[in-house]
Amino acid sequence: MEQSSSFTLGQRVHSSTDPRRVGTVKYVGDVEGHLGTWVGVDWDREGDGKHDGSINGVRYFQARFQNSASFVRAHNLSPGISLLEALKLRYQSHSTKQDEDEMYVLSASNKRVSVQLLGKDKIQDKLSRFEELKSASISYLGVTTPGGPDEIRAAVPNLMELDLTGNLILDWKDVGTICEQLPHLVALNLSNNLMIQNITGLPLLKGIRVLVLNNTGINWSQVEILEHSLPVIEELHLMGNNISTIKPTSSSNVRGFDSLQLLNLEDNCLAEWNEILKLSQLKSLEQLYLNKNKFTCIFYPDKNMIQELLNHESSEESCLPFQNLRCLLLGSNKISDLASIDSLNSFPKLIDIRLSDNPIADPGRGGLPRFVLIARLAKVEMLNGSEISARERKESEIRYVRLVMSKLLDNPEEIKQLHPRFVELKNFYGIEDERPLVGAAGPQKMASGLLSITLKCVALSVGEKLPLTKKLPATTTVGKLKALCESFFKLKSLKLKLFLQEEGSPLPMLLDDEMASLMDIGIGNESTILVDEES
Repeated sequence: MEQSSSFTLGQRVHSSTDPRRVGTVKYVGDVEGHLGTWVGVDWDREGDGKHDGSINGVRYFQARFQNSASFVRAHNLSPGISLLEALKLRYQSHSTKQDEDEMYVLSASNKRVSVQLLGKDKIQDKLSRFEELKSASISYLGVTTPGGPDEIRAAVPNLMELDLTGNLILDWKDVGTICEQLPHLVALNLSNNLMIQNITGLPLLKGIRVLVLNNTGINWSQVEILEHSLPVIEELHLMGNNISTIKPTSSSNVRGFDSLQLLNLEDNCLAEWNEILKLSQLKSLEQLYLNKNKFTCIFYPDKNMIQELLNHESSEESCLPFQNLRCLLLGSNKISDLASIDSLNSFPKLIDIRLSDNPIADPGRGGLPRFVLIARLAKVEMLNGSEISARERKESEIRYVRLVMSKLLDNPEEIKQLHPRFVELKNFYGIEDERPLVGAAGPQKMASGLLSITLKCVALSVGEKLPLTKKLPATTTVGKLKALCESFFKLKSLKLKLFLQEEGSPLPMLLDDEMASLMDIGIGNESTILVDEES
């Protein structure tokens, strides 16, 4: 079999015509029925190839996906360039006539108007003086090696931030070489570089505070090894690495990472909350990102579980679980139970929570509307990326109390179990058992009070209509309100649907239970209801 010396098995390469098409050499040699030497590449992205490593019934290698493999000629692949070559390519090459021709905007008459960058030459001149560079992005340029001894240190001595996303770096030793030559480096992005699993010979990265390892194939065992080289790490990003377990090496909990404030584990395969509890002793952790995982429930450990977690470790080493956690992102999981929501109140300093795209937070799937989430979460100041104002909290909590009172159960213990904050909020706002309505003038009894509701018609086929403000009894049902809207806006020929527009909520809530009253839904004074037509 004829062999080519230009590429070796396991080598990282990219297409010579597309540096974003990156893969790993899996085979070098003959392909039956085709002349010459071929290089078999397993591309990183599914769909970048044509098969899975086999052709005409002959298997040459096994690709990760059914359509991620290709056989290509050596001249169609690039083995990559050095970091310094990439810096020169990105910052010292001047824009071509073609580049400048492509810089335009369309005028009102749809004609091309060339864009001229003010001070472009001065900016280009400054960027080309490497000694002044403090931040550099050389993503998807095929960087595969640090280059010659000390050439990085000589070229960019003051570099503080380096983005190496999507290059061909494979060995952690090369990462160490790069960092050793950049004494001021504090932030390093290695995303989409498929790193080898063996982490040896990595020096102390004493200046790195932000490390981004998204889609690098790293697992938690490797993270634990890296910890010894990262004494001052503050942010660690590990998205998209198929992490399903967190396995501490020296104890039952993750230790070290004394400066770590932000840990990003989004878009992984974590499903068991017990895995996350292993992070509970990270004393400096303030932000934990867990969006796009597979959690079905969450909880805060009770005293017995805390003792079990600590596993008889000394009290000097242990601390309250998640004692400084302020931000917890749980969007796009599978959480569906009330107990998970209520447990968030037990986290000592938690004020910023994301729950969007979970069944429990989706009213369309039987989940809780925003106002109920706010009322149940006593300390939260930011929900789903939207700040909770003092007014929104007050209105949400009063609506929640009224909603619970409309469905009041006879068993106090059952009420306490299903609605832990109900009694506290009812007493705080002085809401009487007659189920008063709270308006601008203070508490009113249902018998004498009406709700002031603003109705906005948004039906496209009707055209613009002025909003109407009506005073309606809290016992008015959704079905009755639809009939009233037909009359108010003269919409007899349309089938209507109503939405409650809530402050801080990105989408209005559909009112689809025609038998439910405004009080049942928790609609308060000065609420806004959108009137639309069935599509």
